Amino acid sequence: MHALVGWLVGLSGPVVYAVVVGLVFAEDALFFGFVLPGETAVIVGGALARRGTVDLVWLTVAVVLAAIAGDGVGYEIGRHLGPPLLRTRPLRRRAERVDKARDLLRRRGPAAVFVGRFVALLRSLVPALAGASSMTYRRFLLYNALGGLIWGVGNVAVGYAAGAAFQRVEGVIGKTVALASAALVVVGLIVWRVRRHRRSNA
Repeated sequence: MHALVGWLVGLSGPVVYAVVVGLVFAEDALFFGFVLPGETAVIVGGALARRGTVDLVWLTVAVVLAAIAGDGVGYEIGRHLGPPLLRTRPLRRRAERVDKARDLLRRRGPAAVFVGRFVALLRSLVPALAGASSMTYRRFLLYNALGGLIWGVGNVAVGYAAGAAFQRVEGVIGKTVALASAALVVVGLIVWRVRRHRRSNA
């Protein structure tokens, strides 16, 4: 995560948009969420919006659209590949996560698409499993759009707030300590949210 933060901070505005949108899309559409932290990229992007590197409104719109589109592609992959998708090596290695996602779909139905958007372990899996389960696209799109909207706006806002805290601290105690403080805030928020969602789905 620290490498990603340092890398994004050093990029120009247009490249930041491209990287954040690309990570969000790939996390949902191509199962990159197993290795690339789309949520972290969005939070860092929000912090950079506070610093003026990117525009807050355009970043938020881009993140929301990327989240919805990425889930849509994941749904289509699941709908067309179906059960063979579950037999691929990457998913067989993560059988426990797949089982959690399938159980969530059984218990919550289409609402699982919304809930899965906020759980890091499930965000990459639920759209494809929804497509494989023959859920109608109309029902999927409704919950996908709601989840993408709230998730995107919320995480950009978290990053923007963290960026504001960074600027205040920087003015008082210096850039190095401020960077460390802001990083701790972002890490703490992510850990808290992951633990909260794990408890709610236990």
